[in-house]
This record gives sequence, C-alpha cells and structure tokens, in this order.
Amino acid sequence: MGLLDEVRRSCAAVAARARQVRIATAALPAYAAALPLDRLAHPTLDPATHYLADEAGTIAYVLTLDTINFGSGWFPLLRKRPGRSGYFTIALALKEAFEREGPWDVATLLAMTPARCAAVFGQDPSLPLMHLFAQALNDYGRLLRTAYGGDPRRLVASAEGSAERLVERLTALAFYRDVAQYDGQPVAFYKRAQLAAADLALALRQLTPPSPLGVFHDLDRLTIFADNLVPHVLRIDGILEYAPALLARITAEELIEPGSPEEVEIRACAVHAVELLVAELRRQGHCVTAHQLDYLLWNRGQEPRYKAQPRHRARTVYY
Repeated sequence: MGLLDEVRRSCAAVAARARQVRIATAALPAYAAALPLDRLAHPTLDPATHYLADEAGTIAYVLTLDTINFGSGWFPLLRKRPGRSGYFTIALALKEAFEREGPWDVATLLAMTPARCAAVFGQDPSLPLMHLFAQALNDYGRLLRTAYGGDPRRLVASAEGSAERLVERLTALAFYRDVAQYDGQPVAFYKRAQLAAADLALALRQLTPPSPLGVFHDLDRLTIFADNLVPHVLRIDGILEYAPALLARITAEELIEPGSPEEVEIRACAVHAVELLVAELRRQGHCVTAHQLDYLLWNRGQEPRYKAQPRHRARTVYY
C-alpha cells in the first residue's frame, strides 16, 4: 500500500466511526453539481506573492515555503500584512527575502535562528512559531546537505516524476511526518508533503519554458491537503456537521488539541468527504481530482463569509 492509499484508507476508517463529526452524504450530489468547476481551468501560484524565477530559484522557494507552511493555530497572533492572510504574509515575506538575498542555500538554512526568522517575517521573536520555523529550516538544510548534495533540484529529481515518491522523500523530515492516532490506529494525512508536490507542479509549469521537474505523472493520486480551512468551508457549506459541543468550542475560539479525537475527525472527515465528492463528480461526468477540489475550496475559504466565522485552531506543525 502506497502512502496515499494509506491516507485514503485511514481517513475513511475514521469517518466511518467518527463520534463528533459527520459527513452529510445526502447533500453531496447537489453540492457537487453546484461547484464552479470552471475555476479549475488554469490554477496558478500568484507571482505577486510567490517567488517565481528560474528553475533552481523557484524550486528553492517552493520547498522552503512549504517547509514552514504551518502554524495556523498561531496566526491570530501573527503580525499580518495589510489585507493579507497569515499564509500570504509568510509567502510574501519569503519572496522579498529571496529577491533581496537570492535563494537560501544550505548554509543559510542551517544558520536560521528564531531571531532571524522573526526579522525576515516581521514577527515578535518571542512568538513560538518563529522557533518552530527555525527548527524546520535547520532540519530541511540538514536533509539537503546529507542526502542531496545541498541541491533542492536533486531532491525533486529523485522523485523521478512521481508526486507520491516526493511525498515519501519529504517525510524523512519530522515536521512532514503527519500521522496521528485514533482509537489506537494510525491515521495518515501528509498534508504539507502533498502540498509541496502540488505547489511545485503549479510553479514549475508557470516558468518559461516550463520545467520538466514539475511534471508528475501521478498528481491525480494526491488527496486534499487536510488543514483547518477546507474542513471549515465544508462545514459552512453543509457537507460536514459537527457535534454541538465541538462547534461551540470552535465558535468560542477555544484551541483544539492537535491529535485529539475531535481534531483527527475534522481532518479525516474532510479528506473522505472530498473523496466522495470526487466520486460523485465523476458520476456526473466531470474528471476532477481531490487536489483540484482542495484548490477550489481553499480559495473559496478566502471569501468574507467564510472568514466571518471562526474555524478550528490547533497549534501544530502539520498545518
């Protein structure tokens, strides 16, 4: 069984016996039919907030960004750029750092400290997230140095055109090894490792000419990237239903413990709900993948009506 089969199987098993989160399966056909699939025609990474340069620089940027693409549980404490979310604040700050200094090499990654991260990202050095960013960047630098000759391109090339193999490579890093426990059984998500593959495919396709390193033959194997935004969108849209006590905690902006049964159920039910949506859309004649729906739903979550209601927050390195 491959890593992505493990994600699908384990999330489906959680959804089948979840106690605090339910998938409204009867609502799936109408919801699927109403999705604006035309928005999936040309997904891109916005060059206004992402560093897209030559092949080497683009790969370095995407892998560095995805190495620190976590911490949404701390985002209410983040100093955000005007009009920018937490994610886009970090993405833009990293883009500006690469434009000033050039792509970060292994020596730079290994030398990263919480204070340096705070300076780059415009944050208070005491914010715990800056300590985690520094640790993640140090670990990534060590992996590049020991396994790939310090070259992020060699890491991507080692996947030999397989998104799933790239996910496997990245799980050598602890902060990418996104596996929880539920009722004594492992539940795999690999959210950020999967997102890195999808982001690389988008970014490298946008180069002129496109880079062949971004051509993955199995992108359709990716699941959604289970975080706290896509489940929130699915809940607001009536596809996920939360137990009243859990919803009250989220509405009160109480932190949810990472790895707790309710946190695992939220993420796993979102994964499985989108798998059911993919199956329904295919029944309706649409060839759509789970990671394409993630792109659609995540961007829907930037709209004011979704931002107006609290989503669950967990202080974790996995999203």
